[in-house]
Amino acid sequence: MMRATNPVLAGLGVAAAALAALATEPRVAVAGTATGESTYQSSCVACHGADGAGVLPGVPDLTSTDGPLALADAVLVKRIAEGFQSPGSPMAMPPRGGNPGLSDEDIKAVVRYMRQEFAIR
Repeated sequence: MMRATNPVLAGLGVAAAALAALATEPRVAVAGTATGESTYQSSCVACHGADGAGVLPGVPDLTSTDGPLALADAVLVKRIAEGFQSPGSPMAMPPRGGNPGLSDEDIKAVVRYMRQEFAIR
């Protein structure tokens, strides 16, 4: 005996599969907003590197147990927003990582991303 497929249930199955696929896709910035990852990739990676260890002399290692991520979020947000020069470093991070278009929300998102990505293990 053939079993009839309920078109409503079939449609729900397709919708559920699409939602599941979206949940596993990388987060993409919505027009006018950025994710922490996209902000890091566009404004931070050149100096801090894809792995967070720093690619230029004097750039702090974000993966170090006593590095910048050991500080409070408010301190990190302030340093990113205003710029900061680590003691003994020959260079300073410019305000907003050299990207004046970064909003305060973008900065908070990149701090969350760095904590997640470069968690001290």
